[in-house]
This record gives sequence, C-alpha cells and structure tokens, in this order.
Amino acid sequence: MLQGEPDTSPDQIYQLVTTVIEEDLLYHLAIHLHKLPFESRKDTQVIFSYIFRFRPAGASPKSDPVALSYVVNQRPQVLIELCRGYDYKESATAAGAVLREVLKVEAAAAVILYDDAEKEGSSAYGLAGIERDKPQSGNGVFWRFFEWIDKSSFEVAADAFTTFRELLTKHKELVPRYLTINFDLFFTRYNSTLVQSNSYVTKRQSIKLLGEILLDRSNYSVMTAYVDSGEHLKICMNLLRDDRKMVQYEGFHVFKVFVANPHKSVAVQKILIMNREKLLAFLSNFLSDRTDDEQFIDEREFLIKQIKNLPSQPTPSQR
Repeated sequence: MLQGEPDTSPDQIYQLVTTVIEEDLLYHLAIHLHKLPFESRKDTQVIFSYIFRFRPAGASPKSDPVALSYVVNQRPQVLIELCRGYDYKESATAAGAVLREVLKVEAAAAVILYDDAEKEGSSAYGLAGIERDKPQSGNGVFWRFFEWIDKSSFEVAADAFTTFRELLTKHKELVPRYLTINFDLFFTRYNSTLVQSNSYVTKRQSIKLLGEILLDRSNYSVMTAYVDSGEHLKICMNLLRDDRKMVQYEGFHVFKVFVANPHKSVAVQKILIMNREKLLAFLSNFLSDRTDDEQFIDEREFLIKQIKNLPSQPTPSQR
C-alpha cells in the first residue's frame, strides 16, 4: 500500500501514514527492530524508507516529508533509537540504511549530533530545543559511535563508520559549528579511540576521514585549531612509523597539513625543528615503492623542502 499499489488512493496512503504517526509505530519499530526475524527487519527498513519520504499529494517537492518532520520536531527519540540499533548485530544493517537516508536532511543530523540526555535543551525536546552553541557532555547517542566503530563486530563497525562519516561530511554549516564548539571533546575521543585503535581497519579509515575533515574548506577554522596542537602532530608522526604501509600513507596526508601550514604554532615549529634531521632522512625514503604515484612524490618533496627551510628557532605565528 505504501508503495502505491494500483488500487490504493493517495488519501488512503496519507491516512495510513497519519495513523502510523499517531500510534507511535515508528518508535516501537525502532526499539524492537533487533528482535524481528530477518525478513521482517528488511520489511521494516522498507516501511521506514517510504514513510520518511512520503509527501501528501500536491505538496511541494521541497517541503519536508510529513513523518520525518514530525520525528525531527516532536519525536526525536525515533532517530536516537535507530542509532541504538548498532547495539545489536541483528538490527545494525537495517537501522544504518534508514539513518543514512534521513541524514540527507540537516535537521535529522542535528537531532543526532545534539542528543545529550543529561542536559536541558537536548534533542529529546525536538529540534527547537537544541542549543547549538552549548558544549556537549559526551553522553549523547552521537558519542556512542566511537564505541560501535571500535568495539563491535566487523559488520556492525563498518556500517556504523559509514553512518558516522555521513554525519561528519554531509552538512557544511552544521558540522563545522558543532566541531568548533566541541573541539577538545571530539578530537580527544577521535584520536584516542579511532586513530589509535588496535583495529587496522578502524585505524586506517579513521585517519583517512580525519584528512578529509581537515582538508574540507568548510572546516577551515577546525583545521587551523587542529594543526596548532603539538600533541596532534606527535600522534601524526607516530602514524608515519606504523608497520603498515597504508596507515603510513593515510598518516602522511594528515602530516602534510601540519607542514604545509604557513602559520605554524610555536609548539608545532619546536617539534619539527627539533626533529628536522631525522625527518629529512626519514622522508627521503618514505614509501619509496610508490614510484608510480606522481602526486605523492611531489607532495613528499614539497614537505622535505618545507622542513629544510624552517628557521633555526621557532617564531611567533603571524596569522
């Protein structure tokens, strides 16, 4: 019926969607998703997908779908419980597919990012209750993604990371503001849990995502704050010495942001100057087997030149 069977009228579909909302069926489906049989979980995913996309006949294509608007503004717990689907391997894939579809809408992403049940003004009160300039406690559902990615089975972790990446890269105004307000909390957890994870897959994909975040123009202020930190540089330099070449390679793309920065902090300059000779010797043979990667070779030579040209003593940044 939701998919528009020939004998189903638009009014009938609208009435069905309205009933689903009024009976709070979406919330109950979300919290019980992991208990359903496999085929029923797939059917539930389809139900969520159609209902979250549904617009009444005659509605503007740019208008918010009825059910999604209701959830974002009045029943955000539906989205929170879908995220908690990652607590169970049975529901992770279906919940993740629904989440990534609704995350195309910035308001849905905001509800998840700003969920913070310990604070008045959390997303439990709906979109209107969110205080975007108020630092997070780190207890909301977004912060559970670090654990789901690092500690879950491969299948759950991979799906959770895909959703996590979507949350952090899709919305170019929402996310930079969020990361700026929660900078220390976010990057402390990101570096300690993901970048320094014992899981090769988690470590590699997290370093790659970090590079994407820092090099995104919309995150310029976040990038400048990140590369001002000597501690962040130390973490990055350790990645260059990892036993696994792909970790080294992804770490290189973060390292180059520090070195290429024309306004290096005194802390960063001190580390680079102190380790200048070691870095020059190390980089001259770094990933020497990538002979066909011209861009990498050019970037490596550029960094060598930048390090050679560092002053003998740190100088205050002129930013």
